[in-house]
Amino acid sequence: MLKLLAAVMALVLPTAAMAQTPEPAPIEVMVLGTYHMGNPGQDLHNARIDPVTTPEKQAELEAVAEALARFQPTAVAVERIARDQSTLLDHRYPDFTPADLTTNPDERVQVAYRLAHRLGLARVYAIDEQDREGQPSYFPFEDVQLWAEANGAGERLGAMHGEIATMLADLERRQATETVSQLLARMNTPERVRWDQGFYARLMTFGAGDAQPGAVLNARWYARNAQIFARLLQVARPGDRIVVVYGSGHNYWLRQMVETTPGFRLVEPAEYLPTS
Repeated sequence: MLKLLAAVMALVLPTAAMAQTPEPAPIEVMVLGTYHMGNPGQDLHNARIDPVTTPEKQAELEAVAEALARFQPTAVAVERIARDQSTLLDHRYPDFTPADLTTNPDERVQVAYRLAHRLGLARVYAIDEQDREGQPSYFPFEDVQLWAEANGAGERLGAMHGEIATMLADLERRQATETVSQLLARMNTPERVRWDQGFYARLMTFGAGDAQPGAVLNARWYARNAQIFARLLQVARPGDRIVVVYGSGHNYWLRQMVETTPGFRLVEPAEYLPTS
């Protein structure tokens, strides 16, 4: 009987000790999808963005930074490739000064650097992944286009282009009546994020049999976002509150990866961004 009791206790005590071990503090991540404020013209579709270096827009961006600061971020991550992949620190941020805000329209400067500087953060990370020489493109849209033209689906693909053009035209018009905060809040609603992803998902209808360029594009796009998120995992610490400032096209997968990764919690920008 004593041997049996000892065996039971040997099983119970380690379990009880494990139960008392506190879990690490969750890592809270806010994914803030943005439009490209500097008009780099590098996307498949590009909007004409009003200058954000004017006094009026600068006041609006200050309001955005003030709102995001209420989240009390401990780190910021941006869409840039880090020179040092061991630290993933953004090599351009140390040279930032507030004077840059009136000359450099880049959203990384206007939103991410502004916020980090306001809070005195040193941890600004560059977590991007881009096409590499000798490897397949992360966005092989030309293959989709060629398949559509060769298989009588060019008009259907053109209609999808038209939907994006309409959406961007709406963004261009709203700049005259809405603040930067309102534009960003609208861009980051779950409904809008799902709509954006729908464009990528519908590209999987362009293909047949062994030729599936739409599916390949989606797979490669996911692969790029997975590499981006993997870098975020490298720098995140228990208890962190991280703001990820990225082009809105990355919104869906980055949000999904945060939501499905143990120890992480997604924070909605709408909880902080003023809508008036």
